Amino acid sequence: MSLPAAFHEIAARVNNWGRWGRDDEIGTLNLITDAAVREAAAGVRTGRRVALAVELRQDGVQTGMIPGRVNPLHVMVQVNQELFGPGTIATSDDAVTLGLQAGTHWDALTHASHSGRIYNGRPADTVTPHGRAAFSGIHTARHVVGRGVLLDVAAAKGVDRLPGDHAVTPEDLDEAAEYGRVTVGAGDIVLVRTGQIRLYLAGDRHGYAFPSPGLSIRTPEWFHARDVAAVANDTLTFEIFPPEIEDLWLGVHALDLVEMGMLQGQNWNLEELSTACAEEGRYGFLLSAMPEPFVGGTGTPVAPVALF
Repeated sequence: MSLPAAFHEIAARVNNWGRWGRDDEIGTLNLITDAAVREAAAGVRTGRRVALAVELRQDGVQTGMIPGRVNPLHVMVQVNQELFGPGTIATSDDAVTLGLQAGTHWDALTHASHSGRIYNGRPADTVTPHGRAAFSGIHTARHVVGRGVLLDVAAAKGVDRLPGDHAVTPEDLDEAAEYGRVTVGAGDIVLVRTGQIRLYLAGDRHGYAFPSPGLSIRTPEWFHARDVAAVANDTLTFEIFPPEIEDLWLGVHALDLVEMGMLQGQNWNLEELSTACAEEGRYGFLLSAMPEPFVGGTGTPVAPVALF
């Protein structure tokens, strides 16, 4: 089945292939400049910190809907073991198996492909079972620190959570920016709050997963026009699920990751951040969201922190 013409029209308008050179592997992260980081750091005034990750746990956000994306399987491999003989200092160690996109995470640019291509026009078959991602693996996204901006779409509409069939549109993003009295600009890391994660936090994992509000296929053009560096939200699927256009599954993924080269993140807990922004009276902050550098990974867990 071929992708619809509407998808290809948007793709042509947001495409960044070659913008930072043919060898570029990090896409819009190039927009987070030293000057942008200095400016974001200068905005830290109170020292208030807000953690944005969900807990990594065996009964986490994954329900089996996405094959192979398992919640953490956490085991102890040493428990108070005296490695150097009786009476010596004892240590405990543990090990974990998990899907790299199991909890709060970033999708690498290689997470999606379409028409046989990944970001910057490279062949999709450069991602292999044993070699993993030969280009644009998550380890290449070394520095994800800069100005974060919360676009609290749910709060702007006066609701705790958007309905499951709500596609977040460019108009919604404009409304949320006006609500927060914030301007989104080049190099910003944008966090879009739908309130959907409240279902997971209340114990409804399946309701959290489906149906889900999320970003409309129209939003990549909004982010592209503002030179946004990365986008994350508080849903499992990132984009509205089921999709707006029949049979166009993960179209927003393809536009963001493949065409624009823009990192995207899911399962971010933005509830405390929503409260903090309202109390602080500002919706911009310093955001540290460093990827775990899994070489060749198509995604990574992340424990983001917003600083005011």
